[in-house]
Amino acid sequence: MLYKNDPAGDVRMPVHTLFEQQRQAFAGLPMAPLAQRLQWLKSLRRMLLEQQGALLEAINQDFSARSADETLLAELMPSVQGIRHAERHLAGWMKPARRRVGLAFQPASARVLYQPLGVVGVIVPWNYPLFLAMGPLTAALAAGNRVMLKLSEATPATGALLKRLLGEVFPQDLVSVVLGEAEVGEAFSRLPFDHLLFTGATSIGRHVMAAAAQNLTPVTLELGGKSPAIVSAHVPLAHAAERIAFGKTLNAGQTCVAPDYVLVPRARLDAFVSAYRQAVLRFYPQVRDNPDYSAIINARHLARLEGYLQDARAKGATVLDLYPGEARAGRRLPPQVLLQVDDTMQVMQDEIFGPLLPVVPYDSLAEALAYVARRPRPLALYYFGYERAEQQRVLEQTHSGGVCLNDTLLQVAQDDLPFGGVGPSGMGNYHGHEGFKTFSHARAVFAKQRVNAARLIYPPYGKALQRWVYRLFIR
Repeated sequence: MLYKNDPAGDVRMPVHTLFEQQRQAFAGLPMAPLAQRLQWLKSLRRMLLEQQGALLEAINQDFSARSADETLLAELMPSVQGIRHAERHLAGWMKPARRRVGLAFQPASARVLYQPLGVVGVIVPWNYPLFLAMGPLTAALAAGNRVMLKLSEATPATGALLKRLLGEVFPQDLVSVVLGEAEVGEAFSRLPFDHLLFTGATSIGRHVMAAAAQNLTPVTLELGGKSPAIVSAHVPLAHAAERIAFGKTLNAGQTCVAPDYVLVPRARLDAFVSAYRQAVLRFYPQVRDNPDYSAIINARHLARLEGYLQDARAKGATVLDLYPGEARAGRRLPPQVLLQVDDTMQVMQDEIFGPLLPVVPYDSLAEALAYVARRPRPLALYYFGYERAEQQRVLEQTHSGGVCLNDTLLQVAQDDLPFGGVGPSGMGNYHGHEGFKTFSHARAVFAKQRVNAARLIYPPYGKALQRWVYRLFIR
């Protein structure tokens, strides 16, 4: 039997029993009013603001060394701003949307009601354990649902803290945190949720989707992939390199929308590498014991990244260590550039999820776009170039979950933009209004009152008036 601790920590409850509690609670309040939902969001926001120090310390403990500023910028700030955005706009999101009724069906009215789905499951990854829990939780609560969060076993301190803090703010039949290893996650994904959101590796996403399919549970999958950055022939290299360096080194590259590799005009390759090196060294003059630079989450992922480097070297790649001679400390892996890479190397097959940057030369923009098009569709695509015509060409000839022109990562922080993948990088989206709609059922309502013009088309058929209706509307 798989269990979940309650907020008090001394009673153990099977996850399916917790799920049934939430389902019963939802049945008692199937359409939470606006005031109730706003109170939930306000309570969540207040908790985050009051517990900043504890959250920073827990995440730092899980990573062994996590930049406090990165946690503030990439986790706490977007979480709080996302809640505020929902609070400001929730009244408008909840209003029924009026729809047109065709002349043939008058007199009548049509509208769409956004109805809560019920009990929502959220499987949270380890790389941003706060933001990737709070974002879906905000959207699900705004839509009026009950929520169960499965925190990653790779972030035990953060999971235990969120379990305690959310247990103090919400009853467990409204919001609960499930902790445990992989087998708990498997049991969690098999629960008959009304919607399940998973963020993580594509390989695990396939198993989550297969488990959800047994209950016909709809899923939102955020899977990542190899997000390319394309540097144009004319953009100032200092601009592009600095912004790519920020996106690649934030959280030591452990970001699902981090630039995975860079396509650079062949004639600008050496200059780009030099500009990238300068930008990285400006951000982090040294890596060892630098509180601004985050560590790799655990020994297993550090070994995975070192394995990519060994495999690439063995197959002919050149690895440029930007900190030659600097001894490593703990799990802080310095940023490195890889040249002469090819598709036989693991670093060009798998999502890197670390501070390793392959740089691939190209001879024309058409060649660069074709290179991207031959590969699975990524979660993000970055283009660096100020020419509007080229920007439009890139937008029209590529596919990705989202696009950021002349910057990296910041598309995710826009509360009024949907966030999600396409094809192998995921399905469905959330954030802002799209999150509210993802966790709501758009219920069609067609209404008539006493007058019933439809009697004109009732049997028996063959009447002159019916033939007139056909001539009027079938043309």
